[in-house]
Amino acid sequence: MKSGNLSHRSFIALLLAAGAAVGLPACNKSSGPDQGAGSSSGKKILIGLSLDTLKEERWQRDRDTLVAEAEKLGAEVVAQSANSDDTRQMRDIESLITRGVDVLIIVPHNGDALTRAVKSANDADIPVISYDRLIMNADINYYLTFDNRKVGETQAAYAVERLPKDRPARIVRIYGAPTDNNAKLFKEGQDAVLNPLIKEGKIEVLHEDWALDWKPENAKKIMNAAITKAGTSIDAVIAGNDGTAGGAIQALIEEGVAGKVMVIGQDAELTACQRIVRGTQSMTIYKPIKDLAKRAARIAVDIAKKNPPTVTEHLSNGFKEVPTILEKVIAVDKDNLTQTVVADGFHKAEDLK
Repeated sequence: MKSGNLSHRSFIALLLAAGAAVGLPACNKSSGPDQGAGSSSGKKILIGLSLDTLKEERWQRDRDTLVAEAEKLGAEVVAQSANSDDTRQMRDIESLITRGVDVLIIVPHNGDALTRAVKSANDADIPVISYDRLIMNADINYYLTFDNRKVGETQAAYAVERLPKDRPARIVRIYGAPTDNNAKLFKEGQDAVLNPLIKEGKIEVLHEDWALDWKPENAKKIMNAAITKAGTSIDAVIAGNDGTAGGAIQALIEEGVAGKVMVIGQDAELTACQRIVRGTQSMTIYKPIKDLAKRAARIAVDIAKKNPPTVTEHLSNGFKEVPTILEKVIAVDKDNLTQTVVADGFHKAEDLK
């Protein structure tokens, strides 16, 4: 009888164990959706966008286009702006990493200052896309930008074609922010065209300097210094972007010579295109931002889905040869405003007046 009771208990235990074993698959199945919660599992893709600034019209367009394209693809974008503050941008990136974004897109304020932040993304296994400006000395996955050397070459070539040929042309060069690798690339492109002519004595650079943080007021100070140094007998001003071109033009307005000096910028901002119509700015570079921003959104989604793009270009950032995708640029003046920025819907014709 005693041994029979033990057998009965053993039988009951076996039944309970069998029931638990049958229940295990159900428990595992119910916990399945919480496992592998990345984009490949069907969870909505989350893209982190860290911007240097939104103070300039150009960056507002980039953000809005990128966000809209990502939403069309079923992804969500968390966008943050650092207001040109390196420390704040690093905090922004760390916040996006903590939030668990699938991909990071970064427009650096200072391309040399984000090595640690990118390392944090690397440690979290989050791919990093450097957007428009190259992040230096860091293990980034892709670089998406316009052909920035071509921007500088196009600016300089436009000026050279229209400078006087019967005497040394007198120019002022206003570079962009020294912390921005793009500003250096613009200068390199300009140098490739201008330096041979400078060496031959066909072009004289009256004054040149870098505009801190791309601020128009800093560009105005540089232009004022040039006028103080060399007077208003200036043939051309080649500026790093339309904002700095606007600062230079303000100085020329105050001297009563705006419209008499060729001024070249880049970005095709609305105010710059309006100045071209009015005659105070000669040319800008149109960079089809919607193409770059849409491509960035598509690539980010593809990367999150483990479908990386195929690229043929590579640029060194001091750490590695970074896979790079380049978009083309277009020179715009009063002769082709309608066929470019207006035709693309970048600006409305009525807004250019």
